[in-house]
Amino acid sequence: MPINAETYLRVRDELAAAKVTLVAVSKTKPVEDIQALYDLGHRDFGENYVQELADKATHLPADIRWHFIGHLQSNKVKYIAPFVSLIHGVDSVKLLQEINKQALKNNRVIDCLLQVHIASEETKFGFDDHSLQEALPGLTSAHAPFTGIRICGLMGMASFTEDEQQVKQEFAHLHQLFSHTKKQMPLPDQFSILSMGMSSDYRLAIAEGSTMVRIGSLLFGVR
Repeated sequence: MPINAETYLRVRDELAAAKVTLVAVSKTKPVEDIQALYDLGHRDFGENYVQELADKATHLPADIRWHFIGHLQSNKVKYIAPFVSLIHGVDSVKLLQEINKQALKNNRVIDCLLQVHIASEETKFGFDDHSLQEALPGLTSAHAPFTGIRICGLMGMASFTEDEQQVKQEFAHLHQLFSHTKKQMPLPDQFSILSMGMSSDYRLAIAEGSTMVRIGSLLFGVR
């Protein structure tokens, strides 16, 4: 299914007016569809699978900013470390350690978001409120061992439900956590990204303070 250029331009302008970054979720989409959005001026694309991302990156323009938005296993980090722009789903200190290790091997500093579990479903990954607060001192002290990563914000996914009130509450909770965490960061200006909201709920997310949304089916159609 080809991209919907008219919808893309409408969503792009809507998000630009709100100062929100659009990540076009291109997982399972052919290189031709990504190139078509690129030709319209888009540069931020999100992928869920390491091998698919690595393959696409070799066939598409080098100035694309690739976002890894899926669940990332530590043993797969090395395949995307040379080029990934932002890793959204960092859900453990162990994973941060591996990203840091691979970043240093590639002489890079890799931007990361800490994933927080805000949804009612148990299947989603991420720190809960308590484990996030426990991990922060080791990540934010002046002597933190991570010179190859930059923690730029938080990411979360709301429950898959038609109950808008529940979704709004989950997004509001994440925004509250974001504001609280930002105050604890040694460089608070660097901690500026709140990645929440997808095709079905991005407007609710923006209303609750999102600065980055991940939209796929609206732009590319349903798989």
